[in-house]
Amino acid sequence: MGRTNPTYRDALRAIEERWAEFRRALRRRDQPRFDQLFEYARKHADASGLLNHQNPLLSALLSIDLEQEARLDDHEERLAELEQRLSETVVEQQQSSSEGTTGGVE
Repeated sequence: MGRTNPTYRDALRAIEERWAEFRRALRRRDQPRFDQLFEYARKHADASGLLNHQNPLLSALLSIDLEQEARLDDHEERLAELEQRLSETVVEQQQSSSEGTTGGVE
């Protein structure tokens, strides 16, 4: 009987175990970030499993990149919203200021 390939999830767990000492050596503040990277990889486990690449680390890295791109998109969208609100506030303040300098006389 032939050997079956380990599932991507099994391979990802093995990768995480191999990096356990590295994680322990990280500063405490970076350990949750390290854990989050593997969480990102697990989010795309279905797609990565379908790929069945001989090096599952590549699928994990691409999954991490996808999640970070999504986070960047969210941040850029939020920044654009905040810039728009700030711009509207500045215009309102300028209008209020110009009304105050004319003394209400037209």
